[in-house]
Amino acid sequence: MRNRSRRWRSWVLGALACGCPAPLWAQPGDVPRDSVRPADHVVLISVDGLRPEFYLNERWPAPMLQRMAREGSHARGVRGVTPAVTYPSHTTLVTGALPARHGITHNRPFEPGGATGRWNVEVERIRVPTLWDAVRAAGGTSAAISWPVTVGAPIDWNIPEFWSVTGEEGGLRGPAAHSAALRSRVTPPGLLEEIEAEALGRFPHFYWGRNRSREDAVGAMAGHLIERYRPNLLLVHLSQTDWYQHAFGREHPDVRLAVAAVDRAIARMAEAAERAGILERTAFIVTGDHGFMDVHARIAPNVWLVEAGLHEDRPDRGDWRAAFHPAGGSAFLYLRDPKDTAALAEVRRILASLPAEVRALFRVVERDELAALGADPESVLALAAVPGVVFDGTTSGAVVQPGTGGAHGYFPEIAEMYTGFVAWGAGVARGRVVGPIGLEDVAPTAAALLGIAFDAPDGVLQPEVLAPPAARPAGTARAGTAP
Repeated sequence: MRNRSRRWRSWVLGALACGCPAPLWAQPGDVPRDSVRPADHVVLISVDGLRPEFYLNERWPAPMLQRMAREGSHARGVRGVTPAVTYPSHTTLVTGALPARHGITHNRPFEPGGATGRWNVEVERIRVPTLWDAVRAAGGTSAAISWPVTVGAPIDWNIPEFWSVTGEEGGLRGPAAHSAALRSRVTPPGLLEEIEAEALGRFPHFYWGRNRSREDAVGAMAGHLIERYRPNLLLVHLSQTDWYQHAFGREHPDVRLAVAAVDRAIARMAEAAERAGILERTAFIVTGDHGFMDVHARIAPNVWLVEAGLHEDRPDRGDWRAAFHPAGGSAFLYLRDPKDTAALAEVRRILASLPAEVRALFRVVERDELAALGADPESVLALAAVPGVVFDGTTSGAVVQPGTGGAHGYFPEIAEMYTGFVAWGAGVARGRVVGPIGLEDVAPTAAALLGIAFDAPDGVLQPEVLAPPAARPAGTARAGTAP
């Protein structure tokens, strides 16, 4: 299947080279009527913590998403990356590359001097080309709302995912500080103020943290960008299904309300495209970053290292030789000196000597398996928890404790970690069930819908998602400019 997909992609790109001007949007906003491009606009929406049953099972309150799945194409499951956490996953979605290649291997970087609260937010950390790079190279425009790892990105209208790590900014504290920090990273300057004046009202402090109303705000922001600027690529990150599953687990009334809020935002974006007169030339892709697992136990593996003298019980790690970097259902081992084979041998001895009932809670993942999965190349080994068990970074207290709520970050073999994929609209085949696919396959599929050249290092185009050319409407909508 993957070889056939690569051949199909080559055929599409060859056709584009012959049938379209270069760049594809040579005259801003103009779309050739004979263009082989399936869609002029792609709205790529990530639903954080999306589970396939949200659109496969009507007991979930997601009528818009379920309609999209019926009328378009969908997958019964999408394999995630390692670890199955937000920032590596979102970077794979826009690069078609696995974490080891694109460089965002965790939500937070491993910090030898102790965790400071920093996250991998800056685009300069991405080591491979992105979808927004390809759109710009083709002469198109892009926009993003709350997409991870986009601070400083060459995106035309960008409201990145960003906040104050310290909780203070310009004399402000808490949510007000987060809002001020975000404003400092929005591009072009004044975009957020424009959205406030014309669509949103004053930017809400409930944007930060667990609050379903955030999705209504994001829907309004995205709607404004669609109607005002008509970007060829719009990236939108909806987060509340993640917040509520972390708090309460997979099955809870508040999770259902979060799903409903996400669905409202998606429907609002589709309505905005209709008002802008571009709905018939717009493709929507709704996908996720990971699934979710109910938690019943927590493990603190760094306590073992402290007891063995390989790490100190201090926020700055002290005089450490080995440290585990937790990521929910996985934990990755780092050595202060990569050549410290004695420290690695001691960690292996510790793990092998654990009581059987503790050892049964996880498996050891060796370097060769990490490499095959495209996981962090700096980690010398990792721990993969069994379902329901998560790791944390504490260095004192009981190693194994009860856990509650929900988590992700597990290795790909855990079925509950699968996320979803729905494509709907211009250029999308109707009634198709595709798969199995991986997160790395989303970017080349989005690029094919836009008809732009894009080399996904680890992903492949899913040709079944694309409608036959005869089934596509004529390319009469205007792209990339304001009405």
